[in-house]
Amino acid sequence: MRIGIIDYDAGNVRSVETALAALGVEHVRVDTPRLAERCDKLIFPGVGEAAAAMAVLGERGLDRALRRHVQDGRPLLGICIGCQLVLEWSEEGNTVCLALVPGKVRALPSGRGDKVPHMGWNRVTQVGECHLFEGLPMDSSFYFVHSYYPEPAKGEYVVGTTEHAGVRFASAFRAGPISAVQFHPEKSGRFGLKLLESFAFRE
Repeated sequence: MRIGIIDYDAGNVRSVETALAALGVEHVRVDTPRLAERCDKLIFPGVGEAAAAMAVLGERGLDRALRRHVQDGRPLLGICIGCQLVLEWSEEGNTVCLALVPGKVRALPSGRGDKVPHMGWNRVTQVGECHLFEGLPMDSSFYFVHSYYPEPAKGEYVVGTTEHAGVRFASAFRAGPISAVQFHPEKSGRFGLKLLESFAFRE
């Protein structure tokens, strides 16, 4: 079993590699469709701006590779902007995204008392059951850095919620072979490592 980490110049790849290495997980950077085809699972991480990220994915053919991966029923984990881009559309730059999961990306409102961007540790309240949170306590804290949040079209997709800037948003969701988290498990200490371990070995 090999996990590919999508590399599309959106940063954060190195920290994901470090986390997987700590878990003893075989992994490879993926910057071409051919490399993606050779992977059993993909992690789609990243930070940055939606339109720029989608442009690089398109230039490298990674948008088509991600769609094929999901169509084949192979597991995909989206992290931060990777969590957002699997949806249909983002308010950030009026960006058309991958449309792998029905839903939109909304801006966190300012002027509600909490700072935007949302940076730092916050609790994730589990909703229902999801293998990603297996062995983790309810309301575990994870590390966030974002100004936009995912809004899946169906409530049944949501497996974790978080509150910031007066909004309770889906900080984790799952649809078919796709799991997605708005927070950064690779920067979230032992709970984050446990979540990545669950994706790697229990999916």
